[in-house]
Amino acid sequence: MSDDKLVWNVQDSAEVYRSRVFRVLERRASSPRGNSKTFTVIEAPDWAIVVPVVNTPGGEHFVMVRQWRHGSRELSLEFPGGVFEPGEDSAVAAARELQEETAYAPGKIRALGKMSPNPAIMGNHVHFFLAEDLRHTGNQDLDDDEFVAVELIPVETVLRNMGKPPYVHALMASALALYLQERS
Repeated sequence: MSDDKLVWNVQDSAEVYRSRVFRVLERRASSPRGNSKTFTVIEAPDWAIVVPVVNTPGGEHFVMVRQWRHGSRELSLEFPGGVFEPGEDSAVAAARELQEETAYAPGKIRALGKMSPNPAIMGNHVHFFLAEDLRHTGNQDLDDDEFVAVELIPVETVLRNMGKPPYVHALMASALALYLQERS
């Protein structure tokens, strides 16, 4: 089957809810057969997830952040990251978020990939980066609603425990897979 027989065409869209981090749209689209349906879509800015790596006498470690997640109502141990500012370059945003959350600045930063967090209902992308040659800058620069603890975690510990508390954020598993792909 050709791709053009799979594509839905948007007819119109209406905003039904807006918050400071996303907006919800009702989108009417026509199917490849011509019938119309309405779908709920979340629009939000793109964001970056950074896999920061440091070499210590004890081996390779990730710089990670432990923080409360309101959706799951639990603590999560994650790679740092955050939302792009309007018009901001993705690598610049990744480096900025890394420094703000962890007080580490990258000597080298490179893209690992870009994914759709949930393409069924979300229109944005998450950009993954590898950060190396880290230098500690001294202080975090957290938003007033951010409370994070910075931790150095051995790579092997993360590999062994991904998918078990507190390594429960699914996009962190995606970041880890891209890291492993880069290292292979």
